[in-house]
Amino acid sequence: MAGADLPSPPIESRADLIEAMERGSKPAEQWRIGTEHEKHVFHTDPLRPVAYEGENGIRALLAGIEQETGWHPFYDGDNPIGLRNFEVAGGISLEPGGQFELSGSPMADLHATAAELAEHMRVSKKVAAPLDIHFLGLGVTPLWSVDEIRSMPKSRYAIMTGYMDKVGTLGKSMMYRSATVQTNLDFSGEADMVKKLRVSLALQPVATALFANSPFADGRDTGYLSFRSHIWLNTDADRTGLLPFAFEEGFGFERYADYALDVPMYFIVRDKKYINVAGESFRDFLRGELPQLPGEKPTIKDWEDHLSTLFPEVRIKQFLEMRGADMGDEAHVVALSAFWTGLLYDPIALEAAWELIRDWTEEDRDYLRREVPRLGLATPFGRSSIFDAAAQAVGIAAAGLVRRNRLDAEGRDETIHLAPLEETVRTGKSPAERWLEKFRGEWQGDVTPIFREAEI
Repeated sequence: MAGADLPSPPIESRADLIEAMERGSKPAEQWRIGTEHEKHVFHTDPLRPVAYEGENGIRALLAGIEQETGWHPFYDGDNPIGLRNFEVAGGISLEPGGQFELSGSPMADLHATAAELAEHMRVSKKVAAPLDIHFLGLGVTPLWSVDEIRSMPKSRYAIMTGYMDKVGTLGKSMMYRSATVQTNLDFSGEADMVKKLRVSLALQPVATALFANSPFADGRDTGYLSFRSHIWLNTDADRTGLLPFAFEEGFGFERYADYALDVPMYFIVRDKKYINVAGESFRDFLRGELPQLPGEKPTIKDWEDHLSTLFPEVRIKQFLEMRGADMGDEAHVVALSAFWTGLLYDPIALEAAWELIRDWTEEDRDYLRREVPRLGLATPFGRSSIFDAAAQAVGIAAAGLVRRNRLDAEGRDETIHLAPLEETVRTGKSPAERWLEKFRGEWQGDVTPIFREAEI
């Protein structure tokens, strides 16, 4: 960590913008699996959201985990806002509404991912129990409005909150009451990145359907199976969506950089403080014409920070980040990484996935992105529904994992981690549909039992 505080070099040319992404390229034997997930936090006595301050707040939870793990806190001003594990990459951070996020370490196989998640949950629940803090595995908190959820003390979130009302209708819902699980995967170079990006963008609505797990908000049935995904359709169109230009001839890192340059900025960081530049142009910044810092030009770190404020369904950084799934239980967290690893890390599976989606048009992809949040696996598509493509994709992923042949201590390959998706394909019902059956039946229209049943 000796170089962590060294100044970032200035951007000298367009090549620097591209290199910030392209330097993630690595040979297949070095590819890793990164899994990130966000958990809602709540108290049970009485049932309410968890604030940051207080003897049983988020700050106390962070302090307890720090003591338990030896991980190192990082701060926004005087407030600890997360923990870093310096021995391996990864750590804990806070989303705007207190959603408790683990950014997992890059793992060689899914068995290690599952073990890391299990240990994280063991430690987190051990520390949380005396604080009456509990964790909920859903894509949207089912009960509280945005106004009822306390904001975490992170400067970037204050900037984003003020900007959200200008660019969408549900941006603050995205920030304060949604939760996702994401998988980060590597590429070998530009051509490999392009193929993986196209396959994963096209199949992102399929993942949304398979992992749909947010039918409730404000104490009621929203009419959506993935209300979280619907929220994203109404959050800042400049920086979200399925990137239709990624399917154009000649697409590569440079075209993505051009897209990123045209996405309005949120902030820049100077002397560990956030400067609000929401709505400003990075192109102006490159010319030294940013009104807030006249004459100053950006560094590589400024560009990397800006790339982290883009929220398409698949994001390019120094890896590909799959962003289309609702948070679920532990098994579904690992299943998302199993799904994408099986599809993208085996060349035969990647080619089969490409054949599955290669004839889908931009209109097809846009249609699925709009309709799947409401209809899920039953979304009409082709001669039947998107269920058929989902079942095929799960089968392709399973075959890819078999060929990877990564075995655990009991000699089982990574297909064991696809079990939740195989159950969804067998029954034809996503987690959201199973919750709705209970809501309409034994729960008698009351969402509060889900806090017990979806606790993780």
